[in-house]
Amino acid sequence: MDLSAWLSLALICTLGAMSPGPSLAVVLRHSINSGPSAGISASVAHALGVGSYAALSILGLASLIAQFPAVYTFLLYVGAAYLAYLGYKILTSKPSEGSDSAEPPSSSTDWLIAAKEGFTVAFVNPKTAIFFVALFSQFIDPEAMTFTLAFLMCFTVFIIDAVWFIGVSIAASSAKQRFNLQSKQGFISKVLGVAFILLAVRVLYQTL
Repeated sequence: MDLSAWLSLALICTLGAMSPGPSLAVVLRHSINSGPSAGISASVAHALGVGSYAALSILGLASLIAQFPAVYTFLLYVGAAYLAYLGYKILTSKPSEGSDSAEPPSSSTDWLIAAKEGFTVAFVNPKTAIFFVALFSQFIDPEAMTFTLAFLMCFTVFIIDAVWFIGVSIAASSAKQRFNLQSKQGFISKVLGVAFILLAVRVLYQTL
């Protein structure tokens, strides 16, 4: 892969990472509620999930999904159910005590929860596999595929996704302090909860 082809691949991956969706909502939620460390944890885990899908796409997962539409539909329903679950959990959660403090206490539990949700929200979306196969097919010749080339493409996907969402998490944490978003944590959480449920409804609507 020459430099111009790699730059084209990187640009498309950047635009894909920047598109709003449940991934952005997860990173924003943890960044605002638990601080930048949790947001970064969610960001890196999300990038691992996306990078894993990129690797699986090269191995032919998307072809398997295309041959068995029921598998694809099942995965979509799993993703919708997970989004709805996150929305319900956010809407029914109680506001944390001491929400007026400048920085909420963060623990390893926060990081683990953030990482789990970041990875899962990326991995329950089978459309990601379809996207990467469609994207990669424009840049590689299957007969010329090597381990080095496959690693380069998957690492490009991972690092771009990680850098973008880490930037989002840092910006969200900075905005929280500058605009006192911590005092509005309850309202923001409810908005994100509703957003997750609406995203789940959209996924179900698209499968009908």
